[in-house]
Amino acid sequence: MHAKNRISSSGHSTPSPPASPLRSPRYRHGRKPGRFSPFQPGRTVAHHVAWLLLSALLRRQGIFLFAPLIYISGMLLYMGTVSFDVVPLVKHRPAPGSVYRSPQVYEKLKIEMNEDYSSADAILTIWKNSYKGGEWRPCVNKPSEDIYDEDYFISALENNVQVVDKIPEYIMERFDHNLTNVYNFKIKAWSSIQYYRDEVLPKLLEEKIIRISPFANRLSFDAPPAVQRLRCLANYEALRFSSTILSLGETLVARMKKLSANTGGKYVSVHLRFEEDMVAFSCCVFDGGEQEKEDMKNARERGWKGKFTKPGRVIRPGAIRINGKCPLTPLEVGLMLRGMGFGNNTYIFLASGKIYNAEKTMAPLLDMFPNLQTKEMLASEEELAPYKNFSSRMAAIDYTVCLHSEVFVTTQGGNFPHFLMGHRRYLFGGHSKTIRPDKRKLALLFDNPNIGWKSFKRQMLNMRSHSDSKGFELKKPVDSIYTFPCPDCMCRTNKSANSGSSSAT
Repeated sequence: MHAKNRISSSGHSTPSPPASPLRSPRYRHGRKPGRFSPFQPGRTVAHHVAWLLLSALLRRQGIFLFAPLIYISGMLLYMGTVSFDVVPLVKHRPAPGSVYRSPQVYEKLKIEMNEDYSSADAILTIWKNSYKGGEWRPCVNKPSEDIYDEDYFISALENNVQVVDKIPEYIMERFDHNLTNVYNFKIKAWSSIQYYRDEVLPKLLEEKIIRISPFANRLSFDAPPAVQRLRCLANYEALRFSSTILSLGETLVARMKKLSANTGGKYVSVHLRFEEDMVAFSCCVFDGGEQEKEDMKNARERGWKGKFTKPGRVIRPGAIRINGKCPLTPLEVGLMLRGMGFGNNTYIFLASGKIYNAEKTMAPLLDMFPNLQTKEMLASEEELAPYKNFSSRMAAIDYTVCLHSEVFVTTQGGNFPHFLMGHRRYLFGGHSKTIRPDKRKLALLFDNPNIGWKSFKRQMLNMRSHSDSKGFELKKPVDSIYTFPCPDCMCRTNKSANSGSSSAT
């Protein structure tokens, strides 16, 4: 249904236009005073002036040029139905998908959803498609910080590149032992190998040491095979979390598998971005009313002072929602997963920071999935104590538990899910086993309180099937090798239909 503008009625019927004259009208002297007389009782000075103007135009036969204006003005003045201080109002119906109506949809679907036992649980049937042409396996040639294991990283790369954790004394003396005095080479993102060879290398040879800041994504992903192989080695083999973080993460994975023993130790992980700063930055409007409005205003001012209040800046929450840019709420994630066939006995690991207004917003998700777990629920206070004040360390624990889930659901993009999808492809034969919802389509569905459960479920199963059917996705020249490790970091394994043997190509 398309949005239409509606114009409010004035309450009067529109008069029919007069019949067209047989010849050019002229002002005739001696006409009986009556309906076109400028001096009728009750007429204002404005009426008299307008009449004199019309008369002058008529005498000069200007009526053909000004006919539309004359007709409209004449009707308004003569009939006296519209005052000059009244302006018609145009009421706009919100465009489909622009309003957060998910709670109403939830209430509409809740009963039917809970009574639906028509299909097998998705956790047991997802990724059922077989992919022709074999699978992929890691084929990186392995050599004979407070989050990462630095010593392991250095040793893993020692046969390919020299990595040091301390700059030699004789070099630091040149800069008064202050790294801020070292030349900072500002390199544009996605710069080519040619640029490093022609611009960066000469400066490095001259200075003996340079800084590159910012550092992330400075080198193009369309690089020669030798550089790509080194990236694969660094990212998928040499880089690993510190032993303490890795140990706790693996402990929580074991606990999730034990809890979900009824489904073969398979569980779903969801990366939920509904923290206060994410909600504030998105500029989306949910159902929190004035309190939410005030909270978001304060959060934006704390985090991005003045960014959202610059003169001339216009924020359109409805357009943001229609474009699929709003973070999914816990309620929306729950409805989506239930529609995709995940039963209420499914074990879910929720990777997230502090959820905004959690007591209210998390209630529907917990109602739909009572077996939901978080790292705070799986681990004891003592186990989490060393990491609680460090968001990056807490994220590393979440990352580890998500990495080993049967299904990973990403809801808002960012480095966390992109790296995780690539890592999962590296571990799971080239398949990321990731559900990436179509948030534009979801916005339309969640804005329809009249939708039925069968219709909603059909749409969700189609969305899930789309994620499943993608299978192996190969890296394109502009793609990140950290999200798409095939084919740079992996080799295809061809399966023989008769013998079941495999060989690498």
